[in-house]
Amino acid sequence: MAADALQDLRQQCLSRGAAGIKGLGRMFRSMDDDGSKSLDFQEFVRGLQDYGVSVGRDQAQQIFAMMDKDGSGSINFDEFLEKLRPPMSSARMQVIRQAFQKFDKSGDGVETVEDLQGVYNSKHHPKYKSGEWTETQVFHSFLDSFDSPHDKDGKVTLEEFVNYYSGVSASVDSDEYFISMMKSAWKL
Repeated sequence: MAADALQDLRQQCLSRGAAGIKGLGRMFRSMDDDGSKSLDFQEFVRGLQDYGVSVGRDQAQQIFAMMDKDGSGSINFDEFLEKLRPPMSSARMQVIRQAFQKFDKSGDGVETVEDLQGVYNSKHHPKYKSGEWTETQVFHSFLDSFDSPHDKDGKVTLEEFVNYYSGVSASVDSDEYFISMMKSAWKL
C-alpha cells in the first residue's frame, strides 16, 4: 500500500516534466529552517500541499512511515528524494556518470562555469547571438538547469546531475534510446 502511494506521488511529480522531482526537493529544502535536512510529518504534508500534489493524509502517512526507517518521527529529504526517483538501470547510471565526468574538466566532482569552457559551445545560444547575454551568462543559464533550485551556487554536483537526468530517464522507455540520447548530447 505504501509502495502504491509512493508510486502515485512519483507519477504526479514526473507529470510536471524532467524537473518535477527536483521541484519537490526545492520545496522541502526551503522548509528546512534549521538546516537539519529532515522533515517531520507536518512539514512533509505542508510541503506536498505547497507543491500542489494531491496526496491524502493517509497516503502521506504511509509514505512517511515507509521513509522513517528509525521511527524518529522525521525523514531525511535527500533519502526521500532518492527513493522517489524512478529506478534507473546500471547502464543508464553509467552513461550519466560518463557525461558528468566529461563535463567535470577539473576532476573535482563539481561542475562549474570554468568546466564548461571548451565543452559547451555558447555561440549558438539565441541570447548570445542577439547580444543579450555574454558567454558567461549562457554558461550560468546552462548550469542552472542542473543546479539545485534551492541552492543556486553556480556549481553542479553528481547528485544534482543524476536528479536532473532521473526525470529525463523516466520519460524514456528504452535503455538503448536513453544511452544513445546521452551519448549524442554529450558527445561520448
